Amino acid sequence: MTQNRTASERVVITGMGIVAPNAIGLDAYESALRDGVSGIRFIPRLQELNFGCQVAGVPQGVESLQHEYFSEDLLRAMNSSMVYAGIAAIDCWRDADLPDFDGDEDHVDWDTGAIIGTGIGGADTLGEQLVPKVDAGKTKRLGSTMVEQTMASAVSARVGGILGLGGQVTTNSSACTTGTEALIMAYERIRSGRVKRMLAGGAEGSSHYIWAGFDGMRVLGRNFNDTPEKASRPMSATTSGFIPGSGSGILMLESLESALDRGAHIYAEILGGDINSGGQRGSGSMTAPNPVGVRRCIRGAVEASGIEPGEIDVVNGHLTGTMADPLEVENWRAALDTKPTGIPLINGTKSLIGHALGAAGGLECVAAVLQLDRGFIHGSVNCEDLHPKLEAFESRIVRETRESDARVLAKASFGFGDVNACVIFRAHVE
Repeated sequence: MTQNRTASERVVITGMGIVAPNAIGLDAYESALRDGVSGIRFIPRLQELNFGCQVAGVPQGVESLQHEYFSEDLLRAMNSSMVYAGIAAIDCWRDADLPDFDGDEDHVDWDTGAIIGTGIGGADTLGEQLVPKVDAGKTKRLGSTMVEQTMASAVSARVGGILGLGGQVTTNSSACTTGTEALIMAYERIRSGRVKRMLAGGAEGSSHYIWAGFDGMRVLGRNFNDTPEKASRPMSATTSGFIPGSGSGILMLESLESALDRGAHIYAEILGGDINSGGQRGSGSMTAPNPVGVRRCIRGAVEASGIEPGEIDVVNGHLTGTMADPLEVENWRAALDTKPTGIPLINGTKSLIGHALGAAGGLECVAAVLQLDRGFIHGSVNCEDLHPKLEAFESRIVRETRESDARVLAKASFGFGDVNACVIFRAHVE
C-alpha cells in the first residue's frame, strides 16, 4: 500500500507538452502512439555525410510552428534544442491552465521552477557557427547570443525567461537518463516544500553533429536506411543498433495541495523514484550498465513509492534497440523477483520515435502518463522477430496497442556512465 502522505507532500502531474518525431501536441501524440505511427525518416544530409545510419527521428513542421511561439528576435538566439524545449514548455504551461503573464515585465512566479535536461544540446550551434568562425579568425562575427546558445543550461534558462520562473531553474545532464532523472529531482524539490510546481523533462536538438559520435561507434542502426519506419527495433533479433531521435517532453509537477486549491486537471501521481549509478564496476562501464546497479535502482523506486512489486501493471522500458535489451528485461525480472511470465506488461516507446538521448526520458514519461490517463498501452513495433533471449517473456511484451485499466506504471532510463533512474506513476482517480 502507498505510504500515507499529506497533500503538500504528494506530487501530481497537472500539465504536459510534447514535441516528438511522430507528433507535436498531446492529442496527436496519443493518436500516434495508439496507431503505431513511426517518426523515423530518411535524412538526406546523413547520406551526404556518409553516415552508416541515414535515418533519424526529427519533429516535423517546427520551422513554421515556432513563429507562433517566439518573436524573430528571440529565434535568432535559439537553436533546435531550445526551440523544442520552449514549445513543449509553453504547451505544458498552458495545459496546466496556469495564467499567462506574457508582457508583464515585473511578474516573477516564485512558486515555480524548472529542471530541463539535455545530453548534447547546442552541438548544432558549435558545429555550424562557433567552430568554423573561430577557426577562420572571425571571432568578432560570432554575435552576442553565442554563449546563451551553447551554454549547457540554455534549454532551462530560455524557458525560465519566457515564463518568468522564480524557483530553481537548472539543467541536468546524465546521458540517456537525463529526462527521467529531471522528473525525480523536481519531485524531490516539491516534496521538500521549496516550491509548489516544477517543469521537468528533457530536450535534444536534431543535428548530425549530435549523432556523429554514435555513428562512429557503430552503435546506430544502419541496416534499414531504405525502410526508415522499420529501423528502430527494440527487443528484435534483427536490430542493428539504436536510431537517433530528437525533440522535447516536459511535464508540470505540482503538489497535490496546490493542484486541488486551483482545481487543476490531474493526469497522474508520482509515487516515488530512485537515481543511482553502478559505479562502472563488475560488468558495468562507461557504455554498459552494471546489472546490480540497475536492479538496486528499480527496487529503490518501488520501496520509495511504498508499493509492492506486484502492484506494477506496466513497465515502459528504456529499450533502445541494441543487444542490451534482453539484459534490461532480465534485470526487471530479477529486480521484481518474479518469473518471466510474471513481470508486468512491457513496451518500448523508442520503437516509434527513436532514441532522443537527453530528451528520451521526457518524451517517454509523457507517453507513460498519457497511457495511464487515457487507458491504453501502446504497442512496441518492429519486434515481430523477438530476440531469442526474450522468448520466455513473449506473453508480457505488448506488440499491439490494447485498451487498459492499468493503475501503476514504472518508467526507467539507463545511460552512458552507468547511471540509472526509475520513477513510479499511479493513475489519478477523482
